[in-house]
Amino acid sequence: LDQTLKRQRGFLNEPVLGAGLRPVRLWWIAARPFSFPASSMPVLLGTTAAVSLGGATFKPLLFLAALIGVLLLHAGANLLADVRDFAKGLDREILPVSGGVVRGLITPTQALQAGAVCFVLGSALGFYLAFNVSLSILAIGAAGVAAGFFYTTAPFALKYRALGDAAIFLSFGLLGSLGAWTVQTGEVSWIPVILALPTALMIVAIVHANNWRDIRNDTRHGCKTVASILGPRGCRAYFTTLICTPYLLITVFVLNSWLAPNSVKLPPSALIVFLSLPLALTLLKRTPHTNSSNTLTMLDGNTAKLNLFFGTLYVAALILDSVFFKTA
Repeated sequence: LDQTLKRQRGFLNEPVLGAGLRPVRLWWIAARPFSFPASSMPVLLGTTAAVSLGGATFKPLLFLAALIGVLLLHAGANLLADVRDFAKGLDREILPVSGGVVRGLITPTQALQAGAVCFVLGSALGFYLAFNVSLSILAIGAAGVAAGFFYTTAPFALKYRALGDAAIFLSFGLLGSLGAWTVQTGEVSWIPVILALPTALMIVAIVHANNWRDIRNDTRHGCKTVASILGPRGCRAYFTTLICTPYLLITVFVLNSWLAPNSVKLPPSALIVFLSLPLALTLLKRTPHTNSSNTLTMLDGNTAKLNLFFGTLYVAALILDSVFFKTA
């Protein structure tokens, strides 16, 4: 694969680290950091929920270990996906969100090696947390590692079998929040899983936006995604559902404080997430009715920005409640 890449790009030697960029900058690009809020927000949410709603005492060092571990695993998954997608001919056009292999900054071998390092370091932090907090973190972490590794890697290659959305929903969306809650409380609970549903759907929207843009190329190379199954109209409806449902869920969780006190509930401060609604509506308004629109080129990046804004407001709401109101 490295030799094929060199022939296509005209490389005579291994690419010099940086190709004019400093090593830190190069590997930052290769890790595709625009997507990091997708994995970091659930960790922040699970942590703040544990303190605000679960009565836990904030443990900053354990929080940092969990956050860094998740980001390392995410970076490793991104590097592996960059290689697998390029090898299958899926990602050849350089876009603002492209990784290092597609840009010609690193070879597939370098990306695989870096990805392996990320998985090892991330897993090491997981073991540290498990043996210092709860062994249940091992099961949560193992499920997350498996989903990230087999997202594009054989024999499962979940992304190419229309299972990518489900894998991301589970690993980044739900397990990240559950793991962070467990790190702070030492206990496994359904509360962080349910509270993470809004952000999990937003995260899937990022993945769907990417796959929607790539429908033609994915189909041409035998890659089946939810987007390729749904087609243009179905993609738009699915995307709209993924963007709108989180606001509905937040509303329901807030109303539960009065209508169903014994169920999972959120404080009224959580309604500040609606400050991100204008951005969501603008995004939906610009969503194309076909697959040929240039709007699709930046749809995943813009959806990631919405996820960051929504998630930040969600976390801020729990912090505000914990500091000023302290829900009973």
